[in-house]
Amino acid sequence: MKLSNIPLVVLVVFSLQNCKERVQFSRPDDISGIFVDFNSTEKVKDQLLKKDELFLSAYNELIRKAEIALNEGPFSVMDKKRIPPGGDMHDYLSMGPYWWPDPAKPDGLPYIRRDGEVNPETRGEHVDTDTKNKMFNNLETLAWAFYFSEENKYAGKAVELLETWFVNPETRMNPNLNYAQGIPGRTEGRGIGIIDFAGINKIITPVRILEKYGKLTPETRDKLYSWFGQFLDWLLTSDHGKDEADEHNNHGTWYDVETAGIALLLGKTDTAGMILENLKQKRIATQIEPDGSQPFEIARTRSLSYSSMNLRGFIHLANMAQIVNVDLWDFKTPDGRGIRTALDFLLPYATGEKKWEYHQITGLDDALDGLRLNYLIAASKTGDKRYREVINLMPEQPGNLEILLYPDL
Repeated sequence: MKLSNIPLVVLVVFSLQNCKERVQFSRPDDISGIFVDFNSTEKVKDQLLKKDELFLSAYNELIRKAEIALNEGPFSVMDKKRIPPGGDMHDYLSMGPYWWPDPAKPDGLPYIRRDGEVNPETRGEHVDTDTKNKMFNNLETLAWAFYFSEENKYAGKAVELLETWFVNPETRMNPNLNYAQGIPGRTEGRGIGIIDFAGINKIITPVRILEKYGKLTPETRDKLYSWFGQFLDWLLTSDHGKDEADEHNNHGTWYDVETAGIALLLGKTDTAGMILENLKQKRIATQIEPDGSQPFEIARTRSLSYSSMNLRGFIHLANMAQIVNVDLWDFKTPDGRGIRTALDFLLPYATGEKKWEYHQITGLDDALDGLRLNYLIAASKTGDKRYREVINLMPEQPGNLEILLYPDL
């Protein structure tokens, strides 16, 4: 699929098409998107005014999803049916996805691990996992729909989601993950459960959008920032947080994404800078081989999925590092370990020049599509034309939000 040849399917009316120029909001330049460069997305707005077919297709899909999201939620940790071990329904609750009842035990306890195989019991109404995922995804959709359309209804719904999950005393989540990814018969919660919030970019950048355009009241903003301040303290000082910080695979990478991202949100640039500088040796040098392979991810039963997921975390970190003048995109150890090395290792698999020869028990095509989106983001930051060409190999999927957020302009 050539990006320039995506057909235009007008699903909605683009609200800015008949305007001679865009509405200019206040404070357009002094708030960073942290995970996304607003300077780039402003250029996309200009292309939408020019009815660029590529961006309009992705925009139409975004608005279609946002219209659905308007009628869903709000979502709360209070919605689950099971009481967390501490007895407080405000505590987030989830179960380790790859743990199953032991068939050799009458009560199934303790549960045993089947890597890559999701136990249906770990999803659904008894835990917060699905509700959290829905909230994250809808918030991201609504915030970006507001950003590109300038329709206040999307901002209003996004604020409602934020206030319900993080602010309102009756519905807010406690700022910890003490009971994330528990295992029946083994533990009530684990440090690796912190990865449940790996999608923190879907919260942080929307908060910045709403703040940037004056859609958060001072009270809501202050309470949101207070929540994230408490959560960051918990991530950095709790036993679970320290355990996750010591993880040597994708868990460690995404822990850094969460802590650095929240630190930047709160203006704690020294903390973020330290995290991002330290990961050169703590993550890159230990997780990526000189040939670019990621051995801890390749060892998994969904090796391509995890290699791609870990790479996405590194890409987020490299983008954030630019904010504090740390260069991760071009960093390499003396023996060649680096994020670009990891991208180059996976490149022939993304292009189809090589077939993935490692264990992958779930859909290979879906894993490849996810991998290819990494190259779209990387191309927007590195200018490497090889990376940009990868996206042309995807099936006809013009609706990816990444097309709007990481343009090659």
